[in-house]
Formats: sequence, C-alpha cells, structure tokens
Amino acid sequence: MAERIVEYEVHDWRFKRLASMNARVVELWKGAAWAEGPVYFRDGDFLLFSDIPNDRILRFVPDLSGLGGTVSVFRQPAGYTNGHTRDREGRLVSCSHGHRRIERTEYDGTITTLADRWNGKRLNSPNDVVVKSDGTIWFTDPAYGIDTDLEGWKAPMEYGGCWVFRFDPRDGRLEPVIQDMRRPNGLAFSPDERFLYVADTGVSHDPAGPRHIRRFAVDDEGRLSGGEVFLTCDVGVFDGFRVDTEGRLWTSAGDGVHCYDPSGALLGKILLPQRAANLCFGGKKRNRLFICATTALYAVWTHVNGAQVP
Repeated sequence: MAERIVEYEVHDWRFKRLASMNARVVELWKGAAWAEGPVYFRDGDFLLFSDIPNDRILRFVPDLSGLGGTVSVFRQPAGYTNGHTRDREGRLVSCSHGHRRIERTEYDGTITTLADRWNGKRLNSPNDVVVKSDGTIWFTDPAYGIDTDLEGWKAPMEYGGCWVFRFDPRDGRLEPVIQDMRRPNGLAFSPDERFLYVADTGVSHDPAGPRHIRRFAVDDEGRLSGGEVFLTCDVGVFDGFRVDTEGRLWTSAGDGVHCYDPSGALLGKILLPQRAANLCFGGKKRNRLFICATTALYAVWTHVNGAQVP
C-alpha cells in the first residue's frame, strides 16, 4: 500500500532516497494556457518553456531563494512551439506546431529549419525532441497541432501517419524510425543510449487507445528493435518525461510525476494539483525537477541528477 507524505506517494522505500521528502513542491509561476516543453540552460541558469495556445516561449530565471523567480517572454509569436531540447553545441532545438517543423535557434538568434517534409509531404506537428550523442535529432510527430486551431493551424495530415523520425544534421537525411504508433508523444534515451523510450497517447482520440510508454533497443547503427509496452499509465496519460543518471524514468501523468526504476517498477509519485505535461532536470547540478503542469510551472529539489544534454 502506498504511503502518502504531503505531496509524495511512496510505492517503494527506495523512492525516499530519490525524492527529498523534506523539500516541498513550489509553484514558481502560473498564467499559461497550456505549459509544455521545458529545457534548462545551465550555462545561463534559466529555463525556457512553451505556452502553446498563447503562441509564446517563456523564460524563467530563478531567484536566490529557490522559491521564485522572474518570467518574461522569450519569443512571441513562436510558431506554436511545443517540446524543446539543446543540441551538442548548446543551441535550442524546438518542435514547431505552427510551422510543422523541427527548427534550431542559432547563436545570433536566427532560426534555421532543420526538417519540415518527408518525401515532399509536410510533417504533422512535431511534438517532442531529443538529441543523441552522435548529434542526430529524434522527434515525435503526432497531429495535435493540426487537429484544431488551438495549438497551431487546422490542416490535414499529408504523409498519412503519426511517426517518430530521426534527422541527421550532417547530411540532412530524415527517416522514419517508428511507424506503428497512434499518437507518439514524449521520448527519451536511456543514459547509455541502449534504449529509446516513447510515449503513445492515442487514448486522446480513442477511449480504448494506448496510454503507455514503449521501449525500443538501439543498436550501434541507430537501428531500433523490440518496442514492447514498458509502462502503462494509471492516471491520465504519460506525456513528456526524462531519465536520471541511473536510468530511472520520471514521467508526467494526470496526477503529477511518476518515478519508475529501469525495470519498470513504480517507485513513487510527486502529486500536483494539475495535470503534468512535461518536465526536465535543471539547476547547476541537474538535481532540480522543473514541471510544466497545465497553467503553471512547478519545481522540486531531488536526490538524483538528470541525464539530459548538454
């Protein structure tokens, strides 16, 4: 039976060594229509995140107390961006619903289109993105940004599916790597990059649809195999997620953030008053979890370190 400690729900005693039971979850800011896609810049000590329906990217700078900070508009209009990450050179890589593309913000602030078409047909609305150690960019492409005008512009799908793609910026090659998902969403590599985890939120369009994370084995050439269901969400859906340095998954869900060990065992939950959409580790030591949840940005200190780049 789970043990409830204020915002924490402990399912395995190990969770008490991962989440700081004495650290409270702090609401840092509220005022978004749908907060998503957080990415932390350790070199500048700030966080960027999307407010998709309001078509803006916001910038959060923490204060010295750790209890608050300032939020300003980083870019508006922003092409209805959703997920963000950084490449190996530290540049911002974003999923643009509005422009139906993966884009990169250069050092001088200009924006470069990396991929917007496959075989001459427009992408749907790239959703979330990760960069592998070899520099390749992996992203999901569901149709949420073209289903209605809320998070982009309503339009038909052109290539006829919702796939996961890999883009190689060295030669411009774009190729689908997963083609059998209903609505691929969040994704992340294990710390050693031997596994790729991808969420499928197909239940959003079919009550009997998937609400799970699948796990794919990755070989030395970047080819995928397997794809078994690894986790199934018990409250809402898994959306965005990250892994820590020990390979544990920290994933958004309908009641907050769920933490699983590398075998798939539920260790515990961080409970929130709003549905969590995405999260990332930040701070100078990558031991602070920033959570985008519906209208607000939350944060909590942990005893683990995030495994994202750069």
